[in-house]
Amino acid sequence: MANSKSLYKKGLLDGLPIGLGYFPISFGFGISTVNLGLKALYAILISVTNLTSAGQVAGVSVIVAAGTLIEMALTQLVINLRYSLMGIALSQKLSATFGNLNRFILSFFITDEIFAVAAIKKGALTPIYMYGLVTMPMIGWSLGTACGAVLGSMLPGDITAALGIAIYGMFIAIVVPPSKKDRGVFIAVIFAAAINCIIKYVPLFKAVTPGFAIIICAVAASAFAALVMPYKETENE
Repeated sequence: MANSKSLYKKGLLDGLPIGLGYFPISFGFGISTVNLGLKALYAILISVTNLTSAGQVAGVSVIVAAGTLIEMALTQLVINLRYSLMGIALSQKLSATFGNLNRFILSFFITDEIFAVAAIKKGALTPIYMYGLVTMPMIGWSLGTACGAVLGSMLPGDITAALGIAIYGMFIAIVVPPSKKDRGVFIAVIFAAAINCIIKYVPLFKAVTPGFAIIICAVAASAFAALVMPYKETENE
């Protein structure tokens, strides 16, 4: 029991910085979601039942645009497919005590940050440690959304507007550094932006809904970058 408590506490401490980082970002998500016309309760429920910033933002866009379920499913598949690959990678580090139920439950909480922390942890990953690791990120993300959705309307307009675009600032922070280091990523970003502008401003593509626009941009940009700048493995890899 003592060992289990220490493992859970270790997981909590490792996940605390992630939870603190998620709070202001999800605060912005809560504000932007309510500003788009959804009720505060819906914004909170979205964050409680999801843990994917990009997927949630894209999903809200599809909802607001009255998109179809097929659009929603395909959008989430394209955006969140990387989590399946992360789950497969982490499965190689799981301890023998990891049963199927724990795998099923904890797979819900896999994010880029949680994966990064779990991947570099020395030794096998135990269920109790992983439950500790995901606790603070889940609390931070859900609580931040609730605060943004409920308190956003009480803040001055200038502050609300600034916080409302915070989540988009996070996306920029995620994209820019690798774009500066990897030409393939840079090409994919520019190509996706160009396609999005064409779909948005060229009358011929007026019928393309936001959900399918996201899908088209992501798939086309990835395929183009892979064709023009294919990744080459080194001997060490």
